[in-house]
Amino acid sequence: MFKIVKSCCTAMGRSVAARHIIVGLTFVCTCVCYIERVGFSIAYTAAADAAGISQSTKGLILSTFFYGYALSQIPGGWVAQRIGGRRVLLFSFIMWSLTTAVVPLDPGRVKAMVIARLLVGVAQGFIFPSIHNVLAQWVPPHERSRSVSLTTSGMYFGAAAGMLFLPGIVQFSGPRAVFLAEAAMGGTWALIWLMCATDPPRSDRSKALSAGFGQSTKYGNGKGLLPLTRDKEHKNGFVIDTTTPEKSRASIPWKNLMFSLPIWAIVVNNFTFHYALYVLMNWLPTYFEMGLQLSLQKMGSSKMLPYLNMFVFSNIGGVLADYLITRRLVSVTNTRKWLNTGGFLVSAFALMMMPTLRTSWGAVLCSSVSLGFLALGRAGFAVNHLDVAPRYAGIVMGISNTAGTLAGIVGVGLTGQILESAKAANMDLSNPNSWTQIFCIPAFLCIFSAVIFLMFATGERIFD
Repeated sequence: MFKIVKSCCTAMGRSVAARHIIVGLTFVCTCVCYIERVGFSIAYTAAADAAGISQSTKGLILSTFFYGYALSQIPGGWVAQRIGGRRVLLFSFIMWSLTTAVVPLDPGRVKAMVIARLLVGVAQGFIFPSIHNVLAQWVPPHERSRSVSLTTSGMYFGAAAGMLFLPGIVQFSGPRAVFLAEAAMGGTWALIWLMCATDPPRSDRSKALSAGFGQSTKYGNGKGLLPLTRDKEHKNGFVIDTTTPEKSRASIPWKNLMFSLPIWAIVVNNFTFHYALYVLMNWLPTYFEMGLQLSLQKMGSSKMLPYLNMFVFSNIGGVLADYLITRRLVSVTNTRKWLNTGGFLVSAFALMMMPTLRTSWGAVLCSSVSLGFLALGRAGFAVNHLDVAPRYAGIVMGISNTAGTLAGIVGVGLTGQILESAKAANMDLSNPNSWTQIFCIPAFLCIFSAVIFLMFATGERIFD
């Protein structure tokens, strides 16, 4: 088996650039992770409902993943910085795959389920910081946008695939079969990654860590952006970093990272993106059934359209950003700002329109436009990690993704409290107008975050 996989990887390497194989594997990585997340919700909910488990216990089990996920983001970025994202990714997949395969699906064993979901959350918390560490080493500046966008679009493709196929597995083979299928996918990916993924040659790493299309800048002593005083050579319009590997292992500038306004612009937008995403992912089905009196079963595949739209628009944003930058039509900074602002503002408008369109297709249209343009905006803030701090991209991603995970916990919980308060006040939740506050909160956050990114974001490298 190992020889077969190794020969396939070697054959691909002859015809495809190594970095393209890496990007393709990271796309599959995020796809499998989101299949696991969607699959657990589907399988556990089916098993818990059959066992008569209370809604509060279900909520506890379903939310435990996010606590582990939030706790391991920054440590994951630090570990990836020290030992390399390639190794951390492999460890993460082995850890969550084994946990999924070994732990039995027994809704009555609450402690065992909590520990298992906590472990899976911790393991998967290493993934996105490690991916950014890997991409920062492999991908040159003119391919950053589309590479990161393709990688992250795997989340939406995986969510859509999970929603389409996994309920059938539950129906015909039982909930436990979903766990085994997910563990098999995780183990297969880990095997392929072990055999195909390598660290980049020093020459490729220097090109990937280059500052971009203009003069690079460095975050100094907190007084602003200072010129780099480092060895570099110019080639094909890029500033190519010639720093030795020993220098790249210098101490991490934690203080400057934490007090950098461009970093906080990324963090704020990551928070808003995931607030809107998780609120819609978790509460849109309830809105369909309660607010619009629609049956999810009768909606068929239309409920997948928002996630498919995210997949499409995420890649459109990446390709468009790289086109604007490589053709020198727009600066890196303005490209990031325009795509981020445009995406978030259109999403805000669609969210505010949601309660006014009271048909199934109106709600699907609004949610698809909202999530699609949020994904387009990822070509702004989500790629910006690699612009401002390519050497610390994993750590910056860990910081911003911690905020994104907390946004999911806060947003999903706050939405439930708002609905409970509305019910206590005798508001009719079957009237879409009663849901206006639910959709306006993420809409206003989108507007606020777009302004913050316009004010403080930059496309220049500020951390050396």
